Amino acid sequence: MDPFIKELKEKFVHSDDLFLHEEEILDVPVLLVGFKSLIDFTKTKVTLQKYIDTAISSQKTIGELLNEIGEVKEKDLEEAVSSIMTGKLLIISNSHRKYAVIEPFHNMLNRAIEPPTNENILQGSLSSFNEDIKTNIGLIRKQINASNIRAEFFSVGSEQKTKLSMLYFEGQADKKLVEKIRSSFEKNQDREINNLQNLAKSLGFSGWSVISKVNTTELPSETVAFLRKGRVALFVDRYPFALILPCFLWDMFTLENDRNYPIPLMASIRLVRIFGILISLLIPALYVALVAVNPEVLRIELALSIAQSREAIPYPALVEILLMLIILELIIEASVRLPSSIGPTITMVGGIILGQAVVEAKLVSTLLIIILAATTIANSTLVGIQNSLAVRLFKYVLVILASIYGVLGILGGIVLISAYLASIETFGISYLNLNYAKEGTKNG
Repeated sequence: MDPFIKELKEKFVHSDDLFLHEEEILDVPVLLVGFKSLIDFTKTKVTLQKYIDTAISSQKTIGELLNEIGEVKEKDLEEAVSSIMTGKLLIISNSHRKYAVIEPFHNMLNRAIEPPTNENILQGSLSSFNEDIKTNIGLIRKQINASNIRAEFFSVGSEQKTKLSMLYFEGQADKKLVEKIRSSFEKNQDREINNLQNLAKSLGFSGWSVISKVNTTELPSETVAFLRKGRVALFVDRYPFALILPCFLWDMFTLENDRNYPIPLMASIRLVRIFGILISLLIPALYVALVAVNPEVLRIELALSIAQSREAIPYPALVEILLMLIILELIIEASVRLPSSIGPTITMVGGIILGQAVVEAKLVSTLLIIILAATTIANSTLVGIQNSLAVRLFKYVLVILASIYGVLGILGGIVLISAYLASIETFGISYLNLNYAKEGTKNG
């Protein structure tokens, strides 16, 4: 037996889905090697037989045939293993020092193109990305017919190879940004990328940043809009969304789909999102500050009304609001984890019953229930789930500062959050940048 084939068998000795099929091509014995779970062997063999029949009629040699249908390589064990793992078919001959890598018919392992599951679209394209990089790039190219769009592929990881792709518009994207991203992947080719934290480390980002330095979207229309503005899109194999670099604060409030409305309506929608983040951040902290520290700021009628609603409540305002905020976080997390068929019903009924019970038990005030409901709804108006999570975290910082310093603490907390946002940079580009696009579109 060929030592190369023997080593290959030993490498996959415990892989029962590996096939080694003996065949004759142009009277030369060869071995077909691949994974049954990745390759449709029947369709592949039928197509291969058509090439063989054509080669017989043309009197081609096996070397000419293999060069025509695939890529011929020197026998290298690591490269052969990598090809098999990525779903390629290997044609190995005992009498030659080379083997051919063929692109076979693959088993259908990817979802069809479906409507987005995490981003709701009212007027616009309903296509969304799936887990296959090639399909996602195809959606981008179908969305916009431009010759200056560039797609670069990378393969990273020492043991588990992960495919990455970088898309950008040549002439619009910053060359320095593209080069920095490219060099980051080239320097970290041996780093495993199994999640977005690993990807952030490969790009040189800190894993402790509250604000994500990449914007995620599962919509090709949004991705194309970012590319037009000079951004860079990254695709990671088996992740059904695009990662946009750099990310800015204004991305919390804008969607390309907003441009399907008249300008006054578009501006109104974005203004509502700005009010949403202000309500989500400030209202819980104002409640604590005005109830526990600075009640003199309120009008006497309002102060008496709030005091009456908190009558017989045994906890200070800070404990009261933290208790309800934590319970609300548990309800939100439960709604995400429960099956979609029962999750909304259980969390809605549980929230209503729990809210009514804690008010009747005099554990929290009715005003706090209203504030928490408004805060949760306002937080959901922001664009992007990661942005909503960051705002939910900042909310606790303001609540704690308000319980200590009152209204002054809220002001100090806003200054601290603003300073933190101003300190965030992505490859030297500020998070607060508003004029990044070289050819930005008008009206927002």
